[in-house]
Amino acid sequence: MAKTRTAKKLPPMDTLRGRVIGRILTKMGLLTRDKVHKCLRIQKGRKKDVRIGEIFIELGLIDDEQLKTALAAQRGMEYIKLDDLDIPLDIIEKITPQMANNNHVIPIEYDNKNGELTIVLDNTDNFRAVDDLTSSIGCKIKAKVTDVDVVERALDKYYSEEQDDKESIDGLIQQMQGDDFLAEFEGRNQSIDLDELKELSESNPVKKLLNLVLLQAIRDQASDVHFEPFENEYKMRYRIDGILYEMVPPPKHIAAALSSRIKVMADLDIAERRLPQDGRISLTVDGRPVDLRVSVLPTMFGESVVLRVLDRTQVNLDLEKLGLRQNQLKIVRQLIRKPNGIIIVTGPTGCGKTTTLYSSLMELNNIETKIITTEDPVEYDIDGINQIQMNSEIGLTFARCLRSILRQDPDIILVGEIRDLETAEIAAQASLTGHIVFTTLHTNDAPSSIARLLDLGVEPFLLTATIEGIVAQRLIRKICEKCKTPYEPTDNQLMELGLTADDIKGKKFYYGKGCNKCNNTGYRGRIAIFEIMNFNDEIRDLIMNNASTNVLRQASRKAGMKLLRDCGLEAIYDGITTVDEVIKETITEAE
Repeated sequence: MAKTRTAKKLPPMDTLRGRVIGRILTKMGLLTRDKVHKCLRIQKGRKKDVRIGEIFIELGLIDDEQLKTALAAQRGMEYIKLDDLDIPLDIIEKITPQMANNNHVIPIEYDNKNGELTIVLDNTDNFRAVDDLTSSIGCKIKAKVTDVDVVERALDKYYSEEQDDKESIDGLIQQMQGDDFLAEFEGRNQSIDLDELKELSESNPVKKLLNLVLLQAIRDQASDVHFEPFENEYKMRYRIDGILYEMVPPPKHIAAALSSRIKVMADLDIAERRLPQDGRISLTVDGRPVDLRVSVLPTMFGESVVLRVLDRTQVNLDLEKLGLRQNQLKIVRQLIRKPNGIIIVTGPTGCGKTTTLYSSLMELNNIETKIITTEDPVEYDIDGINQIQMNSEIGLTFARCLRSILRQDPDIILVGEIRDLETAEIAAQASLTGHIVFTTLHTNDAPSSIARLLDLGVEPFLLTATIEGIVAQRLIRKICEKCKTPYEPTDNQLMELGLTADDIKGKKFYYGKGCNKCNNTGYRGRIAIFEIMNFNDEIRDLIMNNASTNVLRQASRKAGMKLLRDCGLEAIYDGITTVDEVIKETITEAE
């Protein structure tokens, strides 16, 4: 193995920033051009993708620390070792425990003359941390980089949980009870002027409380955070696995302060308190990007604010991970690979329709396929897909957008939702001209979608010519694996499921007793159940003859469709969910 060379003094950072890694290592005196070109030839000859840096290390030309130094220099940063560093307490206190743990950073130096704080990141891609801290602390930030495990050890050393206790939500709310400045606004509601709103939004206790609430909600994998004013109280709630849980309520008089702070973060108009507003906030939590979709709605007692948490790391956009049975997965894959036609995903709000559609698009997303989506709103940014945000205020509607999309030469089109006849007809025209169209509807089950489209005014012949399949779905909570316990279902439960004692012979039933891992709910995580209506000639004939929803349902079952309730029963028998959860989320269909 070749012996690694010792690096010269690192050249000026501006001469290294943005350069290819081989050129940086050459400038550092660690490699020659010939060796770099030799390694590039080796990389090209490999069957699987291998980073050039890995080949440099494999051949013994450089060591791991030298590669990390070069990678940091490529981003204009210095790579340092942090383990031996003893950081003064006054530097540590420049960043709160919540900020440090949230952004995965450690402060190491402060230049009083320039007002510049030097921090250490665990990843050169964690550039959002610099922006977040600049806006939160209000001083210049200089970033260096070190190893992930080094930052973890430093966070344990300097920002332990014991130190973080004083930053807890309960403690902060108690402090706010006695805050004289915030107490001045008690009972004033609409009489607060613009300057006072700005001052409220910049209040340190308000900033801290909002940061802690958002951090807790994101770490607990909440899907939504609610801030709700009522006549005599102010509630904070978050939704986990479809169920709302209440936090410790803050003083009612900070309602205007919290809503103003959220509006500032979402770049909304803090002076407008009479009309609904929508916006978006981008954060970095535990080193990963998280988007919050903001909805502000005026109510009798102030502004109700709901934040939808869009954390892509918590959403697995993989068809195989959604809960589809093997035979259902096979049908869905056949449907989405049709050369043309409409595929509809249906169900109530929040049942995972968008996740199913995105997972389908991810499976079809390749260099040979052009995919365009029209969404309201765009929930997750996906590389390689053209995504369009609807804006009805300027006339950018699904129908208007669809007309222009057809001139963009797409292969696959996603229409966020069919809400009117115009959108439905243009989607049908798109499918008739050789495109596959994905879309959603709000109906209770798959066969009901036909009645809904007919009610919109779509002609039966257009439905039979374009629709290839309809997928209905629901989300059910999964039993917590840590406290999963077998039990015997009651007669009432069996009756609600339409089962007899003979039907469940040899079957095992489970529930969650409740533990720390699942917040004593007995459930942790959710999975989807599906019913898939695959169109055939019989179903098309029935639609042309104005058959009822029940007749369509029976024909679909005859053709192999499993109802949502049937799919739920299979999840019960597999020990995935409980009887109560399936009863709650599905209904018994009339025979």
